[in-house]
Amino acid sequence: MLRLTNTVQPYAWGSTTAIPRFLGVEPDGSPQAEVWIGAHPSAPSDAEGVALDERIAASPEEFLGDSAGDGATLGYLLKVLAAGAPLSLQAHPDRATAARRYAEEEAAGVPRDAPHRLYKDTEHKPELLYALEPFAAMAGFRSPAAARELLAGLELPALPGDAQDLFEALLAALRGADALREATRLLLTADAAVVGPLVEAVAGACTDSEDPSARCVVELAGHYPGDAGVLVSVLLNQVRLVAGEALYLPAGNVHAYLEGTGVELMASSDNVLRGGLTPKHVDVPELLAVLDFRELPPPLLAPRVLSPDEVVFAPDDVDDFALTVLTVRSQTRWERPVPREVLCLEGTVVLSSSAGSVELTRGRAVFVTAAEHPLTISGSGRVAAAGPGGADLP
Repeated sequence: MLRLTNTVQPYAWGSTTAIPRFLGVEPDGSPQAEVWIGAHPSAPSDAEGVALDERIAASPEEFLGDSAGDGATLGYLLKVLAAGAPLSLQAHPDRATAARRYAEEEAAGVPRDAPHRLYKDTEHKPELLYALEPFAAMAGFRSPAAARELLAGLELPALPGDAQDLFEALLAALRGADALREATRLLLTADAAVVGPLVEAVAGACTDSEDPSARCVVELAGHYPGDAGVLVSVLLNQVRLVAGEALYLPAGNVHAYLEGTGVELMASSDNVLRGGLTPKHVDVPELLAVLDFRELPPPLLAPRVLSPDEVVFAPDDVDDFALTVLTVRSQTRWERPVPREVLCLEGTVVLSSSAGSVELTRGRAVFVTAAEHPLTISGSGRVAAAGPGGADLP
């Protein structure tokens, strides 16, 4: 078992206090958005002096067991995410699209660290988020009729001619065939000088509304005035998680996290396609090409309850990852010989195998190789463990 030292990503939307509090360190006033726990080459964890991806590449069968593929890489990435402000409007590609577009950007000579580089690797990036506290997000398209009802009911001030035309075209699109695709395209491809006044007018008209979608418009307009993504939010489900709930975002699901702290688990990829609500590079045609425009319910992920103290969050459509959350009151034994990253969420726990024992406190993480099973967990606390998915869990 290897203790991990992990990279903290200082993205601008990060909370200044949540991750320092979780890690038990003093905040320095700067945003701290994500803790990356894993072997992604962009920011691999330090595994007792050696990068985790290097350790895995040197001994893939020991580290990965039966999950070792041809590439000898860890198939998932665990994060702690703390949103102090809304994230970008985004989606992730499926694996086939990622592989094809990565090869095209490589052939075109686009530097992998270029701000406009879209595909950093060949993998898809389905992801789940487990809330550690109340967590707000918008995810997936909702009923176009509900979006139109909200917009049509607003009392807007007089708009410039082009902005009024855009508003009327938006309402018409939401009545028509393929309503969600056409409405999204209209907004994200509109000229900034046209969409800006409409965003301002809609946000002003929503100020006193108690509708969750209207409240979201007001919040987003405060962070990103004039951004078309503010209006796209009206088309999306508003999701409010309480601590212990999770959501799941498959390929093509448009989303943005808004506020809160959670444990995020995903396929080991950094492919993100953005359409707005960000100072980062935006590529609207690429985003539109990967989006799933079906009307969907809020994407809550129900757990498999293994016992009163143990639940597993495992998507049905991918087996790249599963997240086990265990409240440790007595001794628990995990038999399945798979690579695991175990993160202590609270209390003090002890992990033991034939190779030895490791004590973890809140915010500390350890990598357990496939060869170090069975694994016994004892102490008093709570852990989140990332591992491969599949039928035989945990």
